[in-house]
Amino acid sequence: MELKLIRTKKDYRAALAEVDCLWDAPANSLAADQLDVLALLIEQYEREHFPIADPDPIDFLGHVMEARGLTRKDLEPYIGPRGRVSDILNRVRPLTLEMIRKLADGLKLPAEVLIRPYPLRQVDEELVTA
Repeated sequence: MELKLIRTKKDYRAALAEVDCLWDAPANSLAADQLDVLALLIEQYEREHFPIADPDPIDFLGHVMEARGLTRKDLEPYIGPRGRVSDILNRVRPLTLEMIRKLADGLKLPAEVLIRPYPLRQVDEELVTA
């Protein structure tokens, strides 16, 4: 396959088919280089045509906790006392800028995900946006 920008769905499908053919290319070979370039071209096309929205900050935090085996207590150094952690995870209070900084630095989380607006629960359990 001739390497070129991917502009159409047809180009995209052809690039994916070529990746399948090159997948087992030996390291440091011309085929492996072609595979790397194709992967970059495909990534760019997918970023433009199939964007994935950033996750809800609290859902993301829950996923990180599950994936890393963290407990609510493990979040206390970043968010504050147990009650505040509970309020954040239950969407009663929003994350503050200071909490976001501590989570980003301490747990190496992307701040750009944590600063996104997300729904909060009001006293009567109705959701509102933070």
